Amino acid sequence: MQEHDSYPLTDFIVYPEDEMLARSKAFLADMKRRHSIRSFSDKPVAKEIIENCIQTAGRAPSGANHQPWHFVAISDPEIKKQVREQAELHERGFYEGRAGEEWLDALKPLGTDAQKPYLENAPWLIAIFSQKKGGIHADDKNTNYYVHESVGIATGFLISALHNAGLATLTHTPKPMSFLNKICQRGDNERAYMLLIAGYPNDDATIPHHSTVKKSLDQIATFK
Repeated sequence: MQEHDSYPLTDFIVYPEDEMLARSKAFLADMKRRHSIRSFSDKPVAKEIIENCIQTAGRAPSGANHQPWHFVAISDPEIKKQVREQAELHERGFYEGRAGEEWLDALKPLGTDAQKPYLENAPWLIAIFSQKKGGIHADDKNTNYYVHESVGIATGFLISALHNAGLATLTHTPKPMSFLNKICQRGDNERAYMLLIAGYPNDDATIPHHSTVKKSLDQIATFK
């Protein structure tokens, strides 16, 4: 490697192999309980919990460590109402023809439609933005690298952190999502990447059978 400023790795924990296996099995079992839901309770969730989960997302690896993301956590009822109104406006166009038959057929087993009441019911919406330029310091204006990949990894960290904290989530990607820039007051340097809904499941929450069908290990991985 090229010479660079660095510190010794002191916080890595080496587990015995049997403990590693047990931990991997336990984490898999816990993640099997993670489900996307579309019926959220309005039960409040403490801001500190969301803050911790976002900080966890901020620990994700990124291109050149530029951390090209910004998270807008929304709990204000009026702002959530604005998000729902705009999202449903775009979703109606999607379901009324813009999506195309193949895409709509793929969604039918999930039972989705243009109505998104959870955008107001859930205690938190987290709008995730990617950044074209930035750097490791707040005022940096450098080109960011591997932006899509970096923000995708951070989003995965965030979903896992919210699940680990005991919350349910739903990923939502209305097309286009540019309205989120205006509502969240984010500038031209940022692009809305995803809207994440977080909270407790409502008593009537269900899981579509379609979403429980997961590919087997030999379908998703090859070992050489």
